[in-house]
Amino acid sequence: MIQQKLIAQGAEAKIILSNDFVIKDRIKKSYRIPELDNKIRRRRTKSETKLLLKSSKIINSPAPFFEPQVSYQIKMPFIKGKKLSEHLDKFDLKKQKQICKQIGESIAKLHEHDIIHGDLTTSNMILQKNKIFILDFGLGFISRKIEDKAVDIHLLKQALEAKHFQHWEILFKEIKNSYKKYPESEKVFQRLQAVEKRGRYKN
Repeated sequence: MIQQKLIAQGAEAKIILSNDFVIKDRIKKSYRIPELDNKIRRRRTKSETKLLLKSSKIINSPAPFFEPQVSYQIKMPFIKGKKLSEHLDKFDLKKQKQICKQIGESIAKLHEHDIIHGDLTTSNMILQKNKIFILDFGLGFISRKIEDKAVDIHLLKQALEAKHFQHWEILFKEIKNSYKKYPESEKVFQRLQAVEKRGRYKN
């Protein structure tokens, strides 16, 4: 018997737990012309499926199942574990640093393959048996640009500062150190400074 449960809903999609699988179902947008809406949802679903498939071969992330007849849905294994946004602060600092070391290494691998996640926050990271899984590539894309990689890191830095402010500087330093495995990390860090200056200027 198939049991389904809505476990999350955002502006773009509903996340449904169906037995041992997760289904990401892109929501219809009534303000768009139906034909255009269908096209956009299909394109974004296809793009995210490709990114997930590529990423799952590089880091810990759920590999999607191909079901071409369901063009607005992505079916993936359910990653059972602790969402870092809720649990990172509950661990001792040593474990938090170990987790952030893994996060930095994973991002370095993604960026080495020109994969931009687009929404690097601890809400999209699960700890399962001491392994970090990165989820939700809905805003992701492929890019070789140092700027895009710097913005990816900047978003994560902001997320740590906002959500895990007690030790965010220590944790971000751990991420930066492990991210250095990416050969062009220094260029990314230099660009990161420029991205941050732009942000301060806007505010």
